[in-house]
Amino acid sequence: MELLSSSAFWIALGSIILTNIVLSGDNAVVIALASRNLPPAQQKKAIFWGSAAAIIMRVVLTVAAVKLLTLPYLKIVGAILLVYIGVQLLTGDDDEDGHDAKDNIWAAIRTILIADLVMSLDNVVAVAAAAQKGPEGSQLMLLVLGLGLSIPLIVFGSTILLKVMERFPIIIVLGAALLGYLAGEMLVSDPVDHVWFEANVPHAHLVFGAIGAAFVVLLGKLLQKRGQRQAA
Repeated sequence: MELLSSSAFWIALGSIILTNIVLSGDNAVVIALASRNLPPAQQKKAIFWGSAAAIIMRVVLTVAAVKLLTLPYLKIVGAILLVYIGVQLLTGDDDEDGHDAKDNIWAAIRTILIADLVMSLDNVVAVAAAAQKGPEGSQLMLLVLGLGLSIPLIVFGSTILLKVMERFPIIIVLGAALLGYLAGEMLVSDPVDHVWFEANVPHAHLVFGAIGAAFVVLLGKLLQKRGQRQAA
């Protein structure tokens, strides 16, 4: 009860919620993309369970964030995974014939979890820093409460994006491009290569982010057209 009467506790909790909302825009995009081909009832389940599981995973990841981000090659692997996910979502491979609704919803949740894990590598550092503002011994409670309270907001954002995608399919392409951009940024920020990129490539994050976005969209469109020709 002493924690609840502490202004530092509430300031830290508010910081975590705000930080997570600001940094979760790309996660909402992935959740909407992964769920877009499911029936409406399955969409709601995939969004809810995918978001909830992703938040829980993010709490665990945040606890170990500092150590994880110093591991070499981790971000490079993450960049490759994001490119794969972006291309897969753009080509619509998650909606192949022969998969029933149950298979598809678990495929969507799996995609949401993998993408959230990869994209959260940087985000969790900011959340962990916000938790440090709280009273001694309250950090874990703050993480669980702050991230947990963010679930409805992420779910709401994903639901709105799904409706927008139905009217404006270009959003799907932009979402895939976002994943490619994030992949490019991660590639040049790994502990193994970030010093070289900073010294030799001006604005490396922007340059490789743009390259990653273009690569995902072009490859996704190419594979999409090839799949359409084979199906014809």
